[in-house]
Amino acid sequence: MRRFEVALLLSACALCAVSCNSCPENCESPDGLFRELRNSLSRAAVVYLPGSEEFEAATTRWSELDTPTVNVVVVPATEDDVVDTVRQANNCGVPILTFNGVHGSITTLVAQDGKTATIGGGASSKTVTDALWASGKQTVTGTCECVSYLGPALGGGHGWLQGHHGLIADQFVSVNIVLADGSRQTIDSSSDLWWAIKGAGHNFGIVTSVIAKVYDIEHRDWAIETLIFSGDKVQAVYEVANKYLSNLPVDITNWSYWLNIPDADPDRPVILFYIIQEGVTVVDPAYTSPFRDIGPISSEAKSGSYRDLATWTEVAVDLPPCQKAGLANPRFPIYLREYDVAAQREAYDTFAANVGENSPFSASIFMFEAYPQQGVRAIDSELTAFAFRNENLLTAPLLTYKPAGKELDDQAARIGNQLRDIIYRSSGHKELHAYVNYAYGDEKPENWYGYEQWRRVRLRGLKQKYDPEGLFNFFAPIG
Repeated sequence: MRRFEVALLLSACALCAVSCNSCPENCESPDGLFRELRNSLSRAAVVYLPGSEEFEAATTRWSELDTPTVNVVVVPATEDDVVDTVRQANNCGVPILTFNGVHGSITTLVAQDGKTATIGGGASSKTVTDALWASGKQTVTGTCECVSYLGPALGGGHGWLQGHHGLIADQFVSVNIVLADGSRQTIDSSSDLWWAIKGAGHNFGIVTSVIAKVYDIEHRDWAIETLIFSGDKVQAVYEVANKYLSNLPVDITNWSYWLNIPDADPDRPVILFYIIQEGVTVVDPAYTSPFRDIGPISSEAKSGSYRDLATWTEVAVDLPPCQKAGLANPRFPIYLREYDVAAQREAYDTFAANVGENSPFSASIFMFEAYPQQGVRAIDSELTAFAFRNENLLTAPLLTYKPAGKELDDQAARIGNQLRDIIYRSSGHKELHAYVNYAYGDEKPENWYGYEQWRRVRLRGLKQKYDPEGLFNFFAPIG
């Protein structure tokens, strides 16, 4: 049975000394907390302490930037294990970070009635996709196979099928959640917390399972055209993208990356450009021909099924982006309505100047994601904590490097924010809208959750009601 982990962070004894007048005996050391947890959890649950190989494997992160200090890791086997872990953490005044990354589910994914499925809290996007596909069903998941189903969902969650059905969070029918007080509740649209779960859910508890909408597979055929352009074509590429790939039809998705591919261009980053179409075996030339006319270095057409998309776009579970390789991977996201061609040129030149062969950031990429928006916009923005339903493009530089101290971390932050600022200054927006699941961490809550005052008031009120001590404050806190 594959699982997610619950990490108990920082020094238990130190935290108890600060937060309690009398420190409970089991808080005096990680060993004491370990014993209490082992006595209270189910037989199938596992608890790891520092020094073990299992602890090291469980706490290794995809991005090694500002990694938290973990004292105890709990691998729950049941939803009640999560309840017991939260209660023990509360007794000790120890904060919690829940993560699942590339792990599977603590409960089996079960189809209910042909319209919904129960999905465990640790299920990966690939697990969900494969299990549903075998039953002739599908739902909106994240695009990257190794990413968990619920991680992106709690921040809204973009996916290949969002043009039809909306965000991942829009598929929720009900949620089992362990709250900060250690209680386990099932919440749905009748709960005041329902609104917050869909866009800011990581601030309110540990979601152990959800019932989500599923759909009959409408199209088994998918096709992709992959084009590679040299950097001098950057303005032409995005000018044509504005003309032919804005307000995408429901069956078209467009991604592009800037990255180093020495075999294509040994001197500067190239533009790797994907046009993906659903329900066909060849992408409609109406979309591909204008880009071929620009003069790419290469172009390649493929056909297959929905399950091939992650491999085609290089985010499959067995490919390098899904591996934990001890690298730092900060991103600096910004939503856009359309490309500013001059800004794309400036950003490309700045990116190229900082990611050359001899740079510590040579493995970095600049990401541009354009999904169909019909299903996302069909839902009133006021109905969810996810606020940015009117944006067309999700962009983010991703600075990848081997950690080597604060100076290099600071350099990465300067480059990433410089690149984002170039795009932001040209956008004409007075507000910086940032996808919370890609957040770097120096953004403000309004950048993640919306600038409307009522949103901030509502989120803070719910936080005070459900997590007044800030037990779940590690990821993009509401403030």
